[in-house]
Amino acid sequence: MKLRLGVFKFTGCTGCQMEFLRLEDKLPELLELIDIVYWPMVTTKQWVGDLDLAFVEGSVSTPRELREIKEIRRRSKALVAFGDCAVTGCIPSIRNFMTQREAEKMVYPYPEWVESIGLRAVNEYVDVDVSLPGCPPHRNSILETVKAMILKRRPRLRQHPVCIECKLKDNSCLLTDEGQPCMGPVTCAGCGAICPTLNRVCEGCYGPMSASNAQSHAKILMETGLSKDDIRLRFRKYAGWTTEFQKQAE
Repeated sequence: MKLRLGVFKFTGCTGCQMEFLRLEDKLPELLELIDIVYWPMVTTKQWVGDLDLAFVEGSVSTPRELREIKEIRRRSKALVAFGDCAVTGCIPSIRNFMTQREAEKMVYPYPEWVESIGLRAVNEYVDVDVSLPGCPPHRNSILETVKAMILKRRPRLRQHPVCIECKLKDNSCLLTDEGQPCMGPVTCAGCGAICPTLNRVCEGCYGPMSASNAQSHAKILMETGLSKDDIRLRFRKYAGWTTEFQKQAE
């Protein structure tokens, strides 16, 4: 029997779903094992019945999304927080550092018409079975997650820092060798160290690695010449509302 899969979008840019579609060379084989029963971006099918696997892109920022995430959880055997907006809040979570009232006034001419709540990651409201970080997640991580669910095992996702991927690519360390303010030591791997390989510092878009030492890294970033304000913004950009980065982001 095929795995029943649904893909849902909340507050986000749809980039994670686009990365899913980049599996186009693998999709013919996957479709022999999965049945996409709900995915508004690619099919007009309406959501009927329960799911074996739900991919949820985006964070929760409206009462409607809050109701929907609870329904998705109730009707799904496994739920994947799909991408950084779902896992950490990502860039939209920057607005959590101001009041909800202030954020609404900055964006909407008539805030009283808006139904919006403080932006939160999916796991703030429901249990998450797999957190798939990235902005967007790498196609290989998406494929690994789907395969793992088919085989009824945990997906093998990277927990170590981007620095390991740099070492595997024999990259020169931008932080220690060149004194550039790289976030690689505290950022979860999985991207293939794309930015450092192109001689650009890691911005932290995969969120905090396991056991990241944000306080210590903040001191190292200061040694590169960044001001306290710049360091705060570095930690705030993609995952400032996480427990790992929140102290430095504030």
